[in-house]
Amino acid sequence: MVSPNPIAFLCLSSFLLNLLLCVVGASSSSTNATKIGQGYRLVSVEETPDGGLIGFLQVKKKTSIYGSDIPLLRFYVKHESDDRLRVHITDANKQRWEVPYNLLPREQPPALTQTIGRLRKSKNTITVSEYTGSELLFSYASDPFSFKVKRKSNGETLFDTSSDASDPFSSLVFKDQYLEISTKLPKDASLYGLGENSQPHGIKLYPGDPYTLYTTDISAINLNADLYGSHPVYMDLRNSGGKASAHAVLLLNSNGMDVFYKGTSLTYKVIGGVFDFYFFSGPSPLNVVDQYTQLIGRPAPMPYWAFGFHQCRWGYHNLSVVEDVVDSYKKAQIPLDVIWNDDDHMDGKKDFSVNPVNYPRPQLLKFLEKIHSIGMKYIVINDPGIAVNSSYGVYQRGVANDVFIKYDGEPFLAQVWPGAVNFPDFLNPKTVSWWVDEIRRFHELVPIDGLWIDMNEVSNFCSGKCKIPQGKQCPTGVGPGWICCLDCKNITSTRWDDPPYKINASGIQAPIGFKTIATSAVHYNGVLEYDAHSLFGFSESIATHKGLLGIEGKRPFILSRSTFVGSGKYVAHWTGDNQGTWENLRYSISTMLNFGIFGIPMVGSDICGFYPQPTEELCNRWIEVGAFYPFSRDHANYYSPRQELYQWESVAESSRNALGIRYRILPYLYTLNYEAHVSGAPIARPLFFSFPTYTECYGLSTQFLLGSGLMISPVLEQGKTEVKALFPPGSWYSLLDLTSTITSKDGIYVTLGAPLHVVNVHLYQNTILPMQQGGLISKDARMTPFSLVITFPAGASDGDAKGNLFLDEDERPEITLGDGYSTYVDFHATVKQGAVKVWSEVQEGKFALDKGWFIESVSVLGLDGSGSLSSLQIDGKPLIADSNVKVSTTEHVHLNGQENGENKTLMVALKGLNISIGKNFDLNWKMG
Repeated sequence: MVSPNPIAFLCLSSFLLNLLLCVVGASSSSTNATKIGQGYRLVSVEETPDGGLIGFLQVKKKTSIYGSDIPLLRFYVKHESDDRLRVHITDANKQRWEVPYNLLPREQPPALTQTIGRLRKSKNTITVSEYTGSELLFSYASDPFSFKVKRKSNGETLFDTSSDASDPFSSLVFKDQYLEISTKLPKDASLYGLGENSQPHGIKLYPGDPYTLYTTDISAINLNADLYGSHPVYMDLRNSGGKASAHAVLLLNSNGMDVFYKGTSLTYKVIGGVFDFYFFSGPSPLNVVDQYTQLIGRPAPMPYWAFGFHQCRWGYHNLSVVEDVVDSYKKAQIPLDVIWNDDDHMDGKKDFSVNPVNYPRPQLLKFLEKIHSIGMKYIVINDPGIAVNSSYGVYQRGVANDVFIKYDGEPFLAQVWPGAVNFPDFLNPKTVSWWVDEIRRFHELVPIDGLWIDMNEVSNFCSGKCKIPQGKQCPTGVGPGWICCLDCKNITSTRWDDPPYKINASGIQAPIGFKTIATSAVHYNGVLEYDAHSLFGFSESIATHKGLLGIEGKRPFILSRSTFVGSGKYVAHWTGDNQGTWENLRYSISTMLNFGIFGIPMVGSDICGFYPQPTEELCNRWIEVGAFYPFSRDHANYYSPRQELYQWESVAESSRNALGIRYRILPYLYTLNYEAHVSGAPIARPLFFSFPTYTECYGLSTQFLLGSGLMISPVLEQGKTEVKALFPPGSWYSLLDLTSTITSKDGIYVTLGAPLHVVNVHLYQNTILPMQQGGLISKDARMTPFSLVITFPAGASDGDAKGNLFLDEDERPEITLGDGYSTYVDFHATVKQGAVKVWSEVQEGKFALDKGWFIESVSVLGLDGSGSLSSLQIDGKPLIADSNVKVSTTEHVHLNGQENGENKTLMVALKGLNISIGKNFDLNWKMG
């Protein structure tokens, strides 16, 4: 849904502008013109019974900027695993706010009461010392205190908080509402992450760009500003002498923060909480995400249908419009799996309700029965604001259970779409139970297949302390609906509403309570909104997941706009309110790739743009990108012209082509979904994930991979009918024409033809890609015969290829092997001196056997030979001449010329096979 102030968020009231002018002088800059703290010195350190280190730090000299320094700190260091190191720094005398351990389960440091007694001042000088783990090494200096984290294998420094003259920065600063720490970085390090934001310079962090983390409802068209999610983690990729290594750093802190990246240093400036650092050793990018998601939670398994195409619009005014959309997709022969409603289905825009006039329940149930019978699904939106309405059952039950966030002892009053609302406090266990019950009640009313939780940053159309106006209607029902009509007064009386340090909120140092919940509001157990603000969407995601899981025992599908560290365990994400422009199309790729690093692999942007208005050409090109987003959905604004994919015939043709490919590779996408759940591996990946030593791709933000070897090279510029694409070293084969190949030893840029209806998709060598024949609904596409595409390095006399396939009963809650409802297949292929062998290793084959899945064709690419085959055998039996199997050979066309001499390379295709997926098979032959 639209942000309350979509295009012109920066148009603030004159009062607010004056307020901002007053606070700018107190804000910081990346230049550290004023030294904020004098640092700390180490006064005691010792080993702990659990194998960690505990030390105490005493402030060297207090300063008053941004408040008084905390005099005594405790740091705790532990190698929590072979590849993960934790460094935790907090007040030694007083418990401080941390991300709740029940929301994000993890090891807890020793209690303060257990460690303060260990403090003993020593007159002896404390020298630099080291604390060694399997992969990482922690060392510290005492006065001023600083620490380093190194990679044990090569001594490379990954994090270093000691300042030097070449890039001076403040020593450790730790005040109640201002924490600062910095690290040196090598100038050639490539950093990724620190979101959520729209990055105009591509996926790599760009020195000098602002990185503010504080969940905020401003549209994604705002560049370099804090958007809907908070992910204070970055990946650092380095290349030394052709050897690459990656690691990641997480600062687990939910308070607002600015992160300043200067190229040779990175500085955190945080307005609360603790320093809770986690270092992940890698050394490959995939290792890093594996280690990261092992801590924060593995990505949620998605049902198979979620990888189909989704259609939504804010403005489907009645059920007949929705029915027409579904029918029109079928008539246009464009695949569609899921139809969505924004708030149009609601009664007065109230959650868990149905409009009795425009969406009469009997007709709605009949429609859902119809689409469910053919395998389609239905998802609706849900906003967190609960309408203040004494006749509204959801509100009545919420009041009775005392579930709302409080201000001055009363539920905090805000305004969103239905008018005056209260916000549930998902940190309260009673709220979770109430929410789960409301989901159950609504599902009994309307059998939805998933929930879309929006506006959960949290978004508020008003600011400050508000009350319902007397004698006037609010909202009026006229106009855009996001204009505040409550009677409100600003809240600046507390240090929580007006903290001493001003983060760069909304890109303009807006007050942190602007258009959200007042930061002095109170959650369960006295927790302040100031601390918990960026956790709202995360805590709502957990409660919503619990609610959907409890309905029918099916695998939940939840789409959340606001996310935090660990959200991927429960939800998918879309990148929010973008616009139908070429620039926004390009930004979408970087944001998608970042969320893979954040552990939220099911991600995509609104195809063709949410805000008006894409051109026909842009929408053509956008579906050619969006068809390969992990989450693929067309969504538009209430005020936008209709932009369903069938509205233009040219877009319909591009959609049939691009989504046609998507629906054929659904088995591959679903297998990547399984791998994401098992190891955290992103579905969509930057090229450097597969080619970490190839520095040319470190900043590449215009192409991406699905899995390890399927590369998408889209057109991203107006008027272009070709695209300059980077091909890392090796052989690549066009998925549109398997006989077309590009091979290079050192990597190469190639200009590819890309007419309006064509998107270039290439498959890398050493890969086995399982595909099916496609269809208009994933349920039907899933039951078509399989084909395998096998790629060897072009002309290699010796080579191997691998692939895998995961199949299961996709709506069961768990995605796992061994439950009798799944099958896993490893595919292998080798070529050795002209002998070709293809075989499988099947685990838990019964499920696939019962479904009757089989392989109908096998295509092997990159073979060296004259073209004749001999001794073709299947499972040790010679293929007889009168069988149904048809064998063909086709010479490859090398688009960039041949680098392997004069030898021809061939594709061998076998069709008419009937090889069961559920049994091991062995296929082999010899090339002439």
